[in-house]
Amino acid sequence: MMNSKKSELPFASSNYVMMLTGIAVILAGFLIMSFDAEEFGFGFLGLTLGPIVTIIGFILEFWAILRKPSDS
Repeated sequence: MMNSKKSELPFASSNYVMMLTGIAVILAGFLIMSFDAEEFGFGFLGLTLGPIVTIIGFILEFWAILRKPSDS
């Protein structure tokens, strides 16, 4: 017989919110890098701040995927 169990999502809603936040932070990092006024992006924004913000976004993404929801 078929089990009439409701299909569950693989993550909790807090994980999805964290994933969307991570995507927004990654996009903000790329946007910061594009604001660099130096030639070829060799200024502070293009070489330091933008990549740091982007890496923080990727860390948020990995944490959102690996985090176990507290209600499970």
